[in-house]
Amino acid sequence: MGIDPGLTRCGLSVVQAGRGREVLPVAVGVVRTPTGEELPDRLLRLSNAVNEWMDDYRPDVVAVERVFERGNVSTVIHTAHASGVLVLAAAQRGIPVHMYTPSEVKKAVSGNGRADKRQMTSMITRILGLSEPPKPADAADALALAVCHCWRAPLLARTAALLNSGGDPS
Repeated sequence: MGIDPGLTRCGLSVVQAGRGREVLPVAVGVVRTPTGEELPDRLLRLSNAVNEWMDDYRPDVVAVERVFERGNVSTVIHTAHASGVLVLAAAQRGIPVHMYTPSEVKKAVSGNGRADKRQMTSMITRILGLSEPPKPADAADALALAVCHCWRAPLLARTAALLNSGGDPS
């Protein structure tokens, strides 16, 4: 499951990893919370939606965009609140959570850590064989997070196995 956290718009996606780099889309959507509502009510809406998705799709792992400073402190704080609710939902189910920075996702999906929204949406559409680009951008971002993790998971597993066996990952 890929999650692009946000308080106003939160992208959610579910994909199925196939052989090699094959990834199949299962579901994608965006949860919206009204900006006029109080923060606790918005977080509750977000919590209810992500819990419903996790109950319906039962993901094995969750990939979440790591909150980073974008210049607007209010936006960062709201995104951090949303991210906490989303990560907690996975933790309550014992689902592993992997966090990726936007540049890590862009690099994994497009080969360019500075790719713009249009490039990323185009790549996700092509990679997943979608008939049309996912909209809004939060939906495409959630799919990109899921694809990023599917492609990085084998390397992460090998590195963890090496570290657990006392080997040198370098």
